[in-house]
Amino acid sequence: MSEPTVAAKNPVCVSVEAGKTYHWCRCGLSAGQPFCDGAHRGSEFVPLAWKAEESKDVWLCQCKHTKNPPFCDGAHKSLA
Repeated sequence: MSEPTVAAKNPVCVSVEAGKTYHWCRCGLSAGQPFCDGAHRGSEFVPLAWKAEESKDVWLCQCKHTKNPPFCDGAHKSLA
């Protein structure tokens, strides 16, 4: 699999609603980071669909190298 584009080297805080499904961008090309806008079409990437378990603020990865998608795990700190 190809490497994703690093959208940003920092996470973004997003307010999510319990029970709502979100589509996190895996390719890094979406103009609506951290969510998918379909920019991956024609590539091997597909968005990650996930449902928020509770309403709260979460830190979502924008570097696309997290080992715990869609959440930031600090992977951006080791990118060049």
